[in-house]
Amino acid sequence: MDLNKVDLNLLIYLDALLREQNVTRAAQQIGISQPAMSNGLRRLRTLFDDPILIRTSEGMTPTERAIELQPKIRDVLANIEQFVQPQNDFDPSSGTRMYRVMASDYVECTLLPLLTDYLRDYAPGITLDVLTPSDVGFRDVEQGKVDMVINRFEDMPLSFHQSTVWKDSFSCVLGRQNPLAENLTWEQYTSAEHVWCSKTGMGIGMGVNPDKVQKLGWVDDAVDRAGGKRNIRVFTRHYQAAMLLCEQQHLVATVPTRYANLYRENKNLVVLPAPFDIPTFELKIAWSPLLQHNPAHRWMRHLIQKIAADVPE
Repeated sequence: MDLNKVDLNLLIYLDALLREQNVTRAAQQIGISQPAMSNGLRRLRTLFDDPILIRTSEGMTPTERAIELQPKIRDVLANIEQFVQPQNDFDPSSGTRMYRVMASDYVECTLLPLLTDYLRDYAPGITLDVLTPSDVGFRDVEQGKVDMVINRFEDMPLSFHQSTVWKDSFSCVLGRQNPLAENLTWEQYTSAEHVWCSKTGMGIGMGVNPDKVQKLGWVDDAVDRAGGKRNIRVFTRHYQAAMLLCEQQHLVATVPTRYANLYRENKNLVVLPAPFDIPTFELKIAWSPLLQHNPAHRWMRHLIQKIAADVPE
């Protein structure tokens, strides 16, 4: 194929179509008319000899060929953006920018206080808009509407850039008046009442089924492998709520160690090692390829990694 005869704008159309999976929204996304986008889709079908998008009962669905093309097209466009991006470095001391960051309250309590302390002293023009995992979907990140997401993720689109912020283990938190606070054994752990706390990934969560251990996460997977099962009395997505419940009732919360460390000086709580082996997990930061080469975005990513290294394990 003669590349000179290929309209490279079609790659932009294809990227928008695969992100939106809707001709009208794709046209709005890049600022052209709906008929122009429909014509672009017809030309793309001819160019790739493939339907690209097929109308189904669930809407416009990408073909296998389109799914294969999507990360490649995204990489091509990201490289072009890098070529035309002004190479001026971002100056955080004088720059002004709002970063929209999706983070669980585990991250909000362990990492963000240190980040905001740094920004106050060295980047006073920077503002954070912190969103919860339920506020954000994969498409928001892919389109660059959210700068970055920081959480534990089981699945992540291949087109996203990501890196590990840190690895963390698990510890148990109990009220100081809990009879188990003196010596928490495996037998006591499995006979105790527990508060479950987790919010991984992103998007609106569904109710928890306590009988489906594989859906309950790292801790319950480990308990199951050790031959036991937790007696979970309360399910919550908020770590601070779990701590409050442990203070008021004889409940055990098994939470990431960096979070548990925040309560080691709390006179009403006790932090103990888990009485069985729980594999460590990785806290990840992920972002859209659209923002990969943006100087201000790159500065913030590096800053988060630097600050994360100072959070005690």
